[in-house]
Amino acid sequence: MSAEPTPLAIHLADDRATALFGEDLLLALQVGDCIALEGDLGAGKSTLSRALIRALADDPDLDVPSPTFTLVQNYELRIPVAHFDLYRLSDPSELDELGLEEALAEGICLVEWPGKAGRALPKNRIEISFAFASDGGRDLSIRAPEAKLARLRRVADIRRFLDANGCKDAHRRHLTGDASNRAYEHVYPADGGTRLVLMDAPKRPNGPPIRDGKPYSQLVHLAEDVRPFVAIGQALRERGFAAPKVLAQDLDAGILLLEDLGEEGVIDHQGKPIAERYRASAACLAAIHDTAFEREIVIPGGHRHRIPDFDRAAMKFEVELLLDWHLPWKRVGKPATTEERTRYLAIWDRLIDELADADTSIVMRDFHSPNIIWRGNREGHDRVGLIDFQDAMIGPAAYDVVSLVQDARVTIERPLMDQLMADYLSARSRISGFDEAAFLKSWAIMSAQRACKLNGLWVRLKERDGKPGYMRHLPRTLWHLNVAFEHPVLAPLRNWCLEAGIELPESPA
Repeated sequence: MSAEPTPLAIHLADDRATALFGEDLLLALQVGDCIALEGDLGAGKSTLSRALIRALADDPDLDVPSPTFTLVQNYELRIPVAHFDLYRLSDPSELDELGLEEALAEGICLVEWPGKAGRALPKNRIEISFAFASDGGRDLSIRAPEAKLARLRRVADIRRFLDANGCKDAHRRHLTGDASNRAYEHVYPADGGTRLVLMDAPKRPNGPPIRDGKPYSQLVHLAEDVRPFVAIGQALRERGFAAPKVLAQDLDAGILLLEDLGEEGVIDHQGKPIAERYRASAACLAAIHDTAFEREIVIPGGHRHRIPDFDRAAMKFEVELLLDWHLPWKRVGKPATTEERTRYLAIWDRLIDELADADTSIVMRDFHSPNIIWRGNREGHDRVGLIDFQDAMIGPAAYDVVSLVQDARVTIERPLMDQLMADYLSARSRISGFDEAAFLKSWAIMSAQRACKLNGLWVRLKERDGKPGYMRHLPRTLWHLNVAFEHPVLAPLRNWCLEAGIELPESPA
């Protein structure tokens, strides 16, 4: 049997520290977590619970009454919370009527006086024991399964980082997470200073080797720690583009304190594109592609980051997602035949050969709505805030134009798509030597490459990862593939898709 994890010990000096810990604890929780709060009357259980719930509601004045008499108080927030006080519970069987199991299925549960529950609480709960300390504060002992304790240790590490870098007692709020191991927080300094952003990105563990002795992240050149983000951001800022400044960093731990570029994006409240903002983004992208970037970037501390190539191996590995996931899903379990796979990959080899004369630049990889911040009070390209560029490569400049005008998550109707292309081409044509015909060919190839990847990725997220919500993007990205097929260089791939039974819609609806 494996040894029980060593409990996490935390000292809280006063009620303020207890409330801050409640806010921090929230950042470590996930749907299904049960937190058992043990301790005498006045030990701080309710103070912690109240702070956690108010932080989740982002409302410091939210009324959070004690559930002593009601036994449970439910809060329908971003993550639903059920706050139980079992002091008056007469029998553990009553928990069924109080909805403990349902609450855990949909959100998180805070349970005061958990001893009254008998064996009704889940075994994988987080147990927090409060004890009075000699200095008038509280000593906490936290027991939980190792995976949950690891989340709590990470939250505590970030608190120590903030305390050491001018943000002592700052309030923290979840901002967002992405499909990788990165998460982001808003940091509100205790003195009321400017809001900041914290990037929490521990080093990505290598997965199993899947080809040529390399894991997936290395095959497609994904950043494995925060150093590429620091390097690419530095290079963009040095050239006058709006990437966030790094205000404090722990590169080994994967923690960065960043300038906050704002929250306004390029889509409206209905999720539709705001044409002016997309057009400004296209102009910004043209300026980036007209700017030289060194291949190797040195960041403070002496680390050197070499921007990788968007090479043949990475392109082909990504387009195989269509073969491995979309096609079997479309055919209800029937995979591609050996002949179909061989012919598909041969077509892609010839298409990649066609990119030999492509205009190349830094490629930020996902230059689309989630990663563009609109700063309307600025001028020129400074209006376009850039984030999530750590996976940048050197490759066909057309790829990022595809990311923008064929936004995977927002429907860009054909008139706006054509306008954005015209804006970009007009800006690039001012540079001598720009070959528009060669660019349009590379744009069509990279449009097909990205669409093949995404049309497989959505299915993989559904089938393997249990995330069916991404399938709503499938009609849009299949339409993007059909748009790419308008260029004659894609005729062999179009014919392959039709023969394979992949339907190509005439519109994104």
